[in-house]
Amino acid sequence: MAAPRPAHGCGSGALLGRFGVLLQALLALCAFSTLMLKRFQEPKAERRPWRIWFYDTSKQAIGALFIHFANVFLSDLTEEDPCSLYLINFILDATLGMLLIWLGVKVVSWIVQHKKYTYLVFGEYGDPPQAAAWIGQCILYLLIMVFEKTVISLVLLIPGWTKLQQILLGYIPSPQLELVLVMFVVPFIVNAIMFWVVDSLIMRKYKQKDALDINGSTETPRARRTEESQVLLSPDMDFDQSESDQDIPGLWGTNQKMKQPSYQVVI
Repeated sequence: MAAPRPAHGCGSGALLGRFGVLLQALLALCAFSTLMLKRFQEPKAERRPWRIWFYDTSKQAIGALFIHFANVFLSDLTEEDPCSLYLINFILDATLGMLLIWLGVKVVSWIVQHKKYTYLVFGEYGDPPQAAAWIGQCILYLLIMVFEKTVISLVLLIPGWTKLQQILLGYIPSPQLELVLVMFVVPFIVNAIMFWVVDSLIMRKYKQKDALDINGSTETPRARRTEESQVLLSPDMDFDQSESDQDIPGLWGTNQKMKQPSYQVVI
């Protein structure tokens, strides 16, 4: 026997119906287009290559898909309005969940840097970029999503969420309008903000490349220019002490020998 349909709101299984799936596909297309827009908003000197951009954004895609389908599954577990339950899950993911994601990324980043797992640092894939590093980072990010969703699910066990459901969507008489608001309008706005923020959090921060000298040590361009100036202005003017001692009587300049100035070549 099918579950009774609420007086207001979506019916059971509405989230996975034909119209619901269409809205979800449209949501995914529009939401991830914000990441494309973000890439073109980056300064040209700092803009990520397409391969790096794909590695960064695909982690978010995997995490977002996991959260989305977890919310759909949890929303259909009870006989309550699934649209309202999905919206509550989504709001918690965008508020408390966002804080948990930030905390998880910070903790994981500290651990992998402390252990010197270079390829597990978010946004670092090696040169050339390695798919193994991307896979490892995807697994770490997915674990953060699992942690976040587990905490949110425990929060939902607190009594009182039914009243919030009635406040959020109880005044909307049309189930299809409610579905559009819950599965497209609100998620698109919030996801666009979340994707932008999380992408900035997990991407590699732009750093000016240090110059390498022939010994492999690093030096900044400013330090290199200072060293070049010192070399050019301070040539090695060593006199041959033995020869100058012998030629002291001839100070009028015929036999005094001086080494040619030697300049260090800095590459």
